[in-house]
Amino acid sequence: MEKARISAFQLFILIVLFELGSAMIVPLAIEAKQGAWLAILIGAAGGCGIFLIYYALFRYYPDESPVHFVRHIIGSVPGKIVAFLYILYFLYLSARVVRDFGEMLITIAYVETPLFVLNLLMVLLAVYTIRKGIEVLARTGELLFIVLAFLFLSAFLLIAAGGTLDYGNLKPVMGEGLAPIVKTAFTQTIYFPFGEIFAFMMIMPYVTDPKKVKRTGLLAITASGFVLASIMAANTGVLGVELVNRSLFPLLATIQSIELADFLERLDVYFMLAAIIGGFVKITLFLYVSVAAAADLFKVKKPSQLAYPLGVVVLLLSIMIAGSLPEHIQEGIKLVPLYLHLPFQVILPALVLLVAFVRHKGRGKEGEAK
Repeated sequence: MEKARISAFQLFILIVLFELGSAMIVPLAIEAKQGAWLAILIGAAGGCGIFLIYYALFRYYPDESPVHFVRHIIGSVPGKIVAFLYILYFLYLSARVVRDFGEMLITIAYVETPLFVLNLLMVLLAVYTIRKGIEVLARTGELLFIVLAFLFLSAFLLIAAGGTLDYGNLKPVMGEGLAPIVKTAFTQTIYFPFGEIFAFMMIMPYVTDPKKVKRTGLLAITASGFVLASIMAANTGVLGVELVNRSLFPLLATIQSIELADFLERLDVYFMLAAIIGGFVKITLFLYVSVAAAADLFKVKKPSQLAYPLGVVVLLLSIMIAGSLPEHIQEGIKLVPLYLHLPFQVILPALVLLVAFVRHKGRGKEGEAK
């Protein structure tokens, strides 16, 4: 890993930007209908629980990357296999986010531009940032966080002032009971986006004050949950459940509905700026942890040397993972949570933590015996 240091506040900003990422542009948890915002909050609570698993592992090895300490816990060969699988997992997720934003840009603004070209530009920007290091990304995140906060606050104020928000569209919250909301939370939102914070296991060792990591992570997940819940509540209140469900990018439709004093309207730029900021940070962080993990696993002295080849992998994968946008969306909803997120975000970390706990407990007993 590179010799870098970031503050707890910078970690908070990176997590919030990362969590918002692609989650704010899609109809998140819409299967819960009017209770989508509640499913997001439940998912955030579950995400906090998952984060505590990651933090427990971090406490055992606060100065080492997961690629390194997993070999101490479960053995050299199994540890290397698990680390390699996680590298593939991060590369795949990075490619999915690249595809998300490439499809978004084609749909909204660049209809005639090939998907490959748009994906290439996003990957090149991510690779350039990675070569500059995590500290540069953290400082950039501080600036982008201010811009995103201004966009959200002003957009919510304009929606409220424009009179397009119909609170009747938010009722009934639990028209079909609590079961669909809980099901949506535990099959979708707990993994996307909140469980994806596992990527920050590679970044936690950089924090200058390790004691603040736990509080920072929990606060960031909670803040992200409230922002995403507010976005979905606003989308539902303005558009209604049916229109949100049919829309690929409901936040864009919500912002397009703003019309104030026959003057302030067509604020598509709000959506574009917010989406590009979130997409840039998420793509870059996923690719960064892939590069850092691969460099650690394969003993590469200069991790930045892997940025371009792994960037090419992400670029090609972003084109090949699905033949069309509907196929890409269905894959993300039906297959990825069960077959990728659940084992990589919950099962494997929990098993590794269990083995680490048993080993450390055994060492403690040996120390007492001596």
